[in-house]
Amino acid sequence: MKKTIVFIHGMFQNAKSWEKWTAYFSQRGYDCIAPSWPLHDGEPAALRNQVPEALGDLVLDDLVMAMEIVVNKLDEKPIIIGHSVGGLITQILVQKGLASAAVAVSSVAPNGMLSFDWSFFKNSITIANPFKGDEPFYMDPETFHGAFANSLSEAQSNIEFEKTATHDSRNVLRSCMGTSGHIDLDQPHVPLLFISGTEDEIIPAALVEKNSKAYEDKNSIVEYAEFAGRSHYICNEPGWEQVADRVNTFLNQQA
Repeated sequence: MKKTIVFIHGMFQNAKSWEKWTAYFSQRGYDCIAPSWPLHDGEPAALRNQVPEALGDLVLDDLVMAMEIVVNKLDEKPIIIGHSVGGLITQILVQKGLASAAVAVSSVAPNGMLSFDWSFFKNSITIANPFKGDEPFYMDPETFHGAFANSLSEAQSNIEFEKTATHDSRNVLRSCMGTSGHIDLDQPHVPLLFISGTEDEIIPAALVEKNSKAYEDKNSIVEYAEFAGRSHYICNEPGWEQVADRVNTFLNQQA
């Protein structure tokens, strides 16, 4: 009998971004759950047009707590798959002993881990800009194409923006870089797969690989897979099935 998979989205997305993946893994016998973060429920277009009150106040701890509640309601420890900030939340839940296996896709790295890649600094500073206070970051088609879905044509990116993009809290990224985003990387853990895209302008592949290699327990399984030509929108851009196939192979091996 296959396990439950909990999918955790990242910034500027909500549960809608996992629709292809929940269909893919449901067809393979998994029970799939894709909760939205607090203040992220609903159609992305509606969320963009009417920004939820207090969206700008959200921090990483709020998201971890919300996802922890989802996981703790299950009868068994699920597989957890997270993208971007959802990947960091996945790693935190692994450390809390709440997963049976986990996959972190284009994951924000723990422990203030940085990349020297210019695009990483540019996008991080733009989002976390301290001069903006608690004002949400308003995602627009140009920024989405330039930083998030840069491997797509502008026309393709605009279509994806309309379907999946949301605004988000700058405080989420800020808090990822503080104590809330800390993980003890030398402890034993369940099998972990890290996935990156070579064209990712937000979380460079080198940072994802660095994150994977930072886990020090030699008796715990850590795998790393890199996909050429993929952006931060790796879970939905053309060829997403190849990424899902790699995840499915990993899960089958652990089973």
